Formats: sequence, structure tokens, C-alpha cells
Amino acid sequence: MGGRLDGKVAVIVGASNPQSMGAATARRFAAEGARLVLAARRREAVEAVAAGLGAEAHACDIAREEDLAALAQAALDSFGRLDIAINYAGVESSGSILETSAQTLRQASEVHFVGTGLFIKQMALAMTQGGSIVTTSSLTALVQAPGLAAYAASKGGADILMRVAANELGERGIRVNSIAPGFTRSAMTEDYFAMDAVRRAFLREMPLGRFPTVEDVANAALWLASDEAFITGQVIDITAGQSLRRTPRAEEFV
Repeated sequence: MGGRLDGKVAVIVGASNPQSMGAATARRFAAEGARLVLAARRREAVEAVAAGLGAEAHACDIAREEDLAALAQAALDSFGRLDIAINYAGVESSGSILETSAQTLRQASEVHFVGTGLFIKQMALAMTQGGSIVTTSSLTALVQAPGLAAYAASKGGADILMRVAANELGERGIRVNSIAPGFTRSAMTEDYFAMDAVRRAFLREMPLGRFPTVEDVANAALWLASDEAFITGQVIDITAGQSLRRTPRAEEFV
């Protein structure tokens, strides 16, 4: 019995840590028959993830268009096509709007907004037979939390960019969607999960009663990447329902 991604070629950016959403998605895609090209800023880190999956590994800085163009070309050179492209690249930034610097705003924008736009552009140019592009939004773009102006705004802006791209690229047979993970245990959030008060405060706001996992995110990415998903321009909420409620305030963590 074949897999849901048999014959498909997928690029995944942000797969350098085994605990990351990117690595979980790579494992899920490999199990479903996809041929993989994995990338991250640090090649040696992504090579370790790729080695166990028979995948290619490349260095790629999401904010450098030449890196993205080379990554798309690598998929074409190795496999002759590109069907799926997933972007999990992200940078953490927090702080009161009264303390936010221009550098913080620019860094978040370069990775989440500019990087997303360049990623969609270069991957779409390589998709000559249609395909699926998936970017990463955030709970914070759905429910605006204090202290995350640069992070949430850059994610929200990327969602608008994604919708415009979906509108334009539909005629090329390319679907463009976004996944919005909630408070998910991953390489980026491990320090927060170590704090009981933080975990309890977030869990109280989740109607489904448990934290999302990187596997939950990977399952959503699999559906969006497969031929089963006849949608485009949508943000898929993987927050355990927290977007229906609120994000805890800092004083609740004490």
C-alpha cells in the first residue's frame, strides 16, 4: 500500500533539531513516501536529522533569497521536480512595546515576513507542475498577547502575504496555506515547559485539555501537502482551541 506522498518531492526549512516541528514533519513525510530536501541555517545540525531519513541536507538562511533559490534548485537537480515546500524558520522575540527596538522589529520582520515572502516566491518558481506551500503562523497572530509585538505582528503580516500569494498562485495550481501552532513543546519552547506555572496557565486556556505536539503540527502539514487538501489561503489553527480564549498574562506565571 502506497503512502500519501508517494512520488512527491518536499523541501522543509527549519529541521535542524530532532524535537522541532520541521524534524517531526520530515519524519511524517518520509513515512508517507516523500523524497526530502531538508534545510536550516546550520548545515551540520540538519545533516544529523537528514541522515536518519535518507534525505538531502542543505544550509539555508530564510532571509537570503540566494539561499532559497539555491535550495529550490537543489531539489530540481536531485529529483527533477518540487511538489511541497514547508517553512518552519522562526526567531523568538519578546518585550514590551515601550522597550522594543528597531533592531528587534527588523529581525522579526526579516525572518517571519520577508523570509516568508521570499520562500513562497522561490519555491513557487520551481513548482512547474503545481504544488503545496505551507508557512508557519502562530497563536499570537490569532490572539494578540502583551509583550510579543515584533513576533506577533511579523507573523500576522506573513499571513496576509500568504493569502495574497494564494490568490495569485491558484492559476498555477499552487496552494498556499499556513499552520498556526499554539503553545507546543518543541526545541524553541523547552525552557518555558520547564516552568510549572507557565504550563498550568496555558493549559487552563485550552478547551481540548492538552498541549499541541510537534506531531499534531506534522499531521496538519501532511494533510495540507497531500492531494486531499483542496484549500488555499487559509490559516490552520493547531492551538487546542486556545484561540477561542486568551493567552495568559505574565503575572499569572508567578
